Amino acid sequence: MDLKTMAVIFGTVFLAELGDKTQLATVLFASNRENSIVGVFLAASAALVSASAVAVAAGNLLAHAVNTRYLAMVAGIGFIAIGVWTFWSAMRG
Repeated sequence: MDLKTMAVIFGTVFLAELGDKTQLATVLFASNRENSIVGVFLAASAALVSASAVAVAAGNLLAHAVNTRYLAMVAGIGFIAIGVWTFWSAMRG
């Protein structure tokens, strides 16, 4: 894999993770003075790496069973639907 592809994947996942419920949960754990910030970082990092491993394995399996063009279309429709729902919810107050 070339550096440009890695940078695109990193940027996309990094931006997708900003402000999501996973990050908010991590902020909550880190704000608890009884928790070690190093421990919170290590546990959250391990969880994200594990979740990414599951996603990579699932994507690899799906790619052998389903045309990747269809997977990309379903993912795109899903992102659009989430965006429309988020926008609609914000507009309703």
